[in-house]
Amino acid sequence: MSDPAPCYRNFAEFYVFYLSEHANRTARRLHFVGTSLALLCLLELVMTADFSWLILALVFGYGFAWFAHFQFEKNRPATFKHPLYSLMGDGRMFWEMLIGKIAF
Repeated sequence: MSDPAPCYRNFAEFYVFYLSEHANRTARRLHFVGTSLALLCLLELVMTADFSWLILALVFGYGFAWFAHFQFEKNRPATFKHPLYSLMGDGRMFWEMLIGKIAF
């Protein structure tokens, strides 16, 4: 039986945990690449109305992130227990890497 998911009162509390689960630089880079590719796919979806781009966005976004967790972080993605906060955390971490607040 798996452990119950910790309860976070808000996103700020969760984000501290989220960053601790992304300490490995290579894993963060893979997250960044996956998120970048997912955003490009979503842009294509908007431009073409072809929903196969949505599938690719999910494959790139989650594929790169999950590979990073299992291969480099050696932990389980937060997506499994906190999907919304995890998505928000990925967006914030992506932005903070983009502006140089978090090391790329």
